Amino acid sequence: MPKDNSIRSVLIIGSGPIIIGQACEFDYSGSQAARSLREEGIRVILINSNPATIMTDPMMADRVYLLPLTVESLEQILQENEIDAVLPTMGGQTALNLAKEADELGLWEKYGVRLIGVDIKAINKAEDREEFRRFMHEIGVPVAPSRIANSFLEGKEFAQEIGFPLVIRPSYTLGGTGGSFVHSKEELDEALQRGLEASPIHEVLVEKAVLGWKEFELELLRDAADNVVIICTVENMDPMGIHTGDSITVAPAMTLSDTAYQLMRNTAIKMMRSMGNFAGGCNVQFALNPQTEEIIAIEINPRVSRSSALASKATGYPIAKIAAKLAIGYRLDELKNQITGNTSAYFEPALDYVIVKMPRWNFDKFKGADDTLGLQMKSVGEVMAIGRTFPEALQKACQGLENEAIGLGTYNNSSLKIEQLLEKLKRPTWDRVFRIKDALMLGVSIKTIHQLTHIDPWFLHQIQLIVDMEKKLSTYHLRDIPDELLREAKQLGFSDRQLAILLRCDSEDEIYEKRKQLGIVRTYKMVDTCSAEFEARTPYYYSTFDQVNESIPSKRKKVVVLGSGPNRIGQGIEFDYCCTHGLMAIQECGYEAIMINCNPETVSTDFDMADKLYFEPVFWEHLREIIDLEQPEGVIVQLGGQTALKLAKNLHENGIHIFGTAFDDMDIAEDRGRFSDMLKELGIPYPKYGTAYTAEEAMAVAKKVGYPVLVRPSYVLGGQRMRIVINEEELEKAVVSLLKHLPGNKILIDHFLDRCQEAEIDAIFDGEEFHVMGVMEHIEPAGIHSGDSNAVLPPFNLSPMEVTTMEYYAEKIARALHIQGLINVQFAIKDGVVYVIEANPRASRTTPFIAKAYQVPYLNIATKIILGTHKLKDFKIEKKLNGYAIKEPVFSFNKFPGVNRELGPEMKSTGEAIRFIKDLRDPYFRKLYKERSMLLSK
Repeated sequence: MPKDNSIRSVLIIGSGPIIIGQACEFDYSGSQAARSLREEGIRVILINSNPATIMTDPMMADRVYLLPLTVESLEQILQENEIDAVLPTMGGQTALNLAKEADELGLWEKYGVRLIGVDIKAINKAEDREEFRRFMHEIGVPVAPSRIANSFLEGKEFAQEIGFPLVIRPSYTLGGTGGSFVHSKEELDEALQRGLEASPIHEVLVEKAVLGWKEFELELLRDAADNVVIICTVENMDPMGIHTGDSITVAPAMTLSDTAYQLMRNTAIKMMRSMGNFAGGCNVQFALNPQTEEIIAIEINPRVSRSSALASKATGYPIAKIAAKLAIGYRLDELKNQITGNTSAYFEPALDYVIVKMPRWNFDKFKGADDTLGLQMKSVGEVMAIGRTFPEALQKACQGLENEAIGLGTYNNSSLKIEQLLEKLKRPTWDRVFRIKDALMLGVSIKTIHQLTHIDPWFLHQIQLIVDMEKKLSTYHLRDIPDELLREAKQLGFSDRQLAILLRCDSEDEIYEKRKQLGIVRTYKMVDTCSAEFEARTPYYYSTFDQVNESIPSKRKKVVVLGSGPNRIGQGIEFDYCCTHGLMAIQECGYEAIMINCNPETVSTDFDMADKLYFEPVFWEHLREIIDLEQPEGVIVQLGGQTALKLAKNLHENGIHIFGTAFDDMDIAEDRGRFSDMLKELGIPYPKYGTAYTAEEAMAVAKKVGYPVLVRPSYVLGGQRMRIVINEEELEKAVVSLLKHLPGNKILIDHFLDRCQEAEIDAIFDGEEFHVMGVMEHIEPAGIHSGDSNAVLPPFNLSPMEVTTMEYYAEKIARALHIQGLINVQFAIKDGVVYVIEANPRASRTTPFIAKAYQVPYLNIATKIILGTHKLKDFKIEKKLNGYAIKEPVFSFNKFPGVNRELGPEMKSTGEAIRFIKDLRDPYFRKLYKERSMLLSK
């Protein structure tokens, strides 16, 4: 069946701000869908309130509405546009819930709009727990014994009927919010209450818990002719009981027998075909009894899911893009597989490599939070790694986490005794995979670890290979290690830094030079979706240690863009937005654009975004070998946040050209002490400060600058470990804690300017002309991290003289630092005096917000200036903003009950939304300003 020509315009509902449980994977799917529909000549209207995403860029849709995701906003859009259909399957749970609410209010019927991709009946079958249970019974698919409860008493009654252990699952929530395990009647009351409160319809599923069973996910696509294709089978390394978003997952499935796989496959296809009017992507989750291979259905998501982005990147199959075309009537066999070019989309990908997804957590931001992993998702991001074997991919994933891991081995060598380790292994936590390795190093048996963790022995045997190699390596020195053993270690994913520790070398450079002499260097393999059964031309590569290199460098001039790695608090999707625009600008300037990143949720890692994509950890060893192979003109580090900036030193020391601002100038801005010294020379006011390396030195400095003081380390992200202290006792505790987690780090002690206004400027400097992109005033006072503050553009309460002074200081700093490209400067204003707090010589968290608010392609402009191909005078910049734009931080405290929600110098928000107001009389603004006034008066 060809395209439905009656669909001329489509409304895509986005997922809103990033929160734990719903991150930028929906930015990726929504962006793909918009591009896919526009290819068909369909007018695309988009609603999303997230300013940090590429999805809300003007180039992505014919009309973008940066509005709150409410029924009122939908009605406004329907009144202003002739819309034929709405696609709600690209915006996660938020979009489905909103589409359902609009349907219940008769909105779609009123404006003659139909849902495509899925219908309300299918949404109800999947999302309503009782509907799902009944639906599964109707089609003969086994599920765990369960009952629906709409009241506390009903829940207690059903719990008694089913028996412990139980799982409480609220209806219509995302990321497992409100869900929990109940092992005894003492835990039941609280769990039931929490679940009922979390559900928007006050409903929970009381279900028998299948703890210890294995968990699998299948990603499927279905067309209107009932053709179904299975794109990817994902296996959770962790057993049932841990949210799939918090589990290490592997593709393809490693421990699934062929008979169990065929049963799972047939069941998934039956479930999807029984869903009703449904053409698009779908995710089905199963639990499997490891003893009997009996399976039960856990859930079906009639939309692209968190795992769809992972499956797309794992296989190279553009799930969201194809799903959008299926939604408008195409059949799978009518669409081409873009990668092979000569097979249809009705072709199931085959993998000849191993994918490992590892979540990234930020428990350090939520002091006192329970770090036990369970039904409620708690991770803030994820990395994906590709290798020829599971151990190689696992170690690469560890290297991409950016939490000081250099691989699975030699990570924070554990001083725990066997008894302590065994006790720790009983409780699933973020670092359990590292503790498993520690236990194996101490000789604990695989059988014992399996009994404690319920992790399949196959995975434990694979980790044992890493342990055995580590023990073998530690018996050698670099001078006497056999060549073949060194090669085997690299094939198992050991980094040069790990090897330097094990072989007792001074630096990883010695390992690198040794293996280069021996020809033990990375080769690059293509991600081709078909295990080389058909010819493929995708420019999408991963590294391994093999004989044949499939990545052949072109003779074109090249530029490498460093991505920002996994999402985490302090560095999120906004930097992927910057990288995506950077890639497009590089191509416009005639260069070959090369992207390096390991985040599967992002648009920048789409296979057709860069001229060449290396899906690799943003880790020095991987970067240097790609540069060795590609020989680029240089590297851009200004777009990938702190992750990319941290690698500037390695690039500089190895003579690799950095486009834009030079390393030493970036170092001045990043080193708090050097930066304050520069401000002193420039005659720019700044808080009194001093530096220290010990608690004694810190107390001496604090006495000199005066309490309260802000204690912070150099080179930090998102205000990490910053504290405001008011006396010696608090100072000593803060410094000791800081040195424990960041040993050897220089500590900066600033006099804290309390009860003052905070503001910031984002700007571009080309060496001659200085352009202020935006001046933002924070509604909250200084002392609350800028990422956690509501910021208003343009400023609402600063005098013209204060704004002029800020702009003058920002330009002075940009000239002194020889900035070429982007700079963000933060200020505190007290008693009419403007103080400079810090400067960031890169794209900032607020850069996309300003670009969206003023409707100016600032990242495109900035990239061309960073490259040196353009000057500011080459661009005609026209800002469009009628009124004010407010950046609203969004928090995920509901994932961590009982944690301290008080805001301070360390950032805690997980995302942001944008809101436009006409004037300062707006009730929303007045409410925020009133709260700010109360904070200032404290």
